[in-house]
Amino acid sequence: MNRIPISVNGFKALEKELEKLKKERPAIIEAIKEAREEGDLSENAGYDAAREQQGLLEARINRIESRMVHFDVIDIDTLRSDRVVFGATVTIEDMETEERKTYTLLGPDEADHTKGSISIESPVARALLGKQEGDEISVQVPRGKVDYELIAINFYGSKNES
Repeated sequence: MNRIPISVNGFKALEKELEKLKKERPAIIEAIKEAREEGDLSENAGYDAAREQQGLLEARINRIESRMVHFDVIDIDTLRSDRVVFGATVTIEDMETEERKTYTLLGPDEADHTKGSISIESPVARALLGKQEGDEISVQVPRGKVDYELIAINFYGSKNES
């Protein structure tokens, strides 16, 4: 597996989530134990719910742990460039509608489009990487091809992270 870029804040957030999830384990194990003691497991909704909760918890823990060894932790407070790189905040304009959008390019494990960030692995971000202000890009999206102009590249560092 390739290295996965992540900001310092994104890495710390995942470490915190992992710690919280691991602290939830004993309570779930206790709930399973109590449900088992109720007898017939074939019709024990509490047991089924606790086992499902345990499965989801363990899956999330395993996902985080398996990805953490591949993270390339980047301090985005130190980044500066005249080209689009990981951690850049870009403003793009749809050349047809003139609608402007601003995104911060972050790792796939921390990007959240509802908070103004997109994954470095997204089609838009991949098309933007290495570009300079004034460059044009074309991106294939579900509704078809969209042409954008790169209006601005800024580096706000962790002040702009979700």
